[in-house]
Amino acid sequence: MISFAVIGGLLLNIGAFLTFRGKIYQAIIVYLFADICWIIMAYERDDFWGMLSIIVGVTLGLLAFLKMKNGKMNKTLNKEENDL
Repeated sequence: MISFAVIGGLLLNIGAFLTFRGKIYQAIIVYLFADICWIIMAYERDDFWGMLSIIVGVTLGLLAFLKMKNGKMNKTLNKEENDL
């Protein structure tokens, strides 16, 4: 039988592939589904601290997604000369 950990891992690989292809918004949604699988796995194992840390990570990821989608995230990978 396939476990939630395996499903989450497969979704993580799909999200990484989507990130590689430049489809960031779709990748974030896939990552959130992977996180939900890991929350369920932690709940089944009565791992309160694991569940709490995953929920905090999911919340921060969701907030970053919303910030990106609204266009309020102004980050670049190119360094300016004065940033050195």
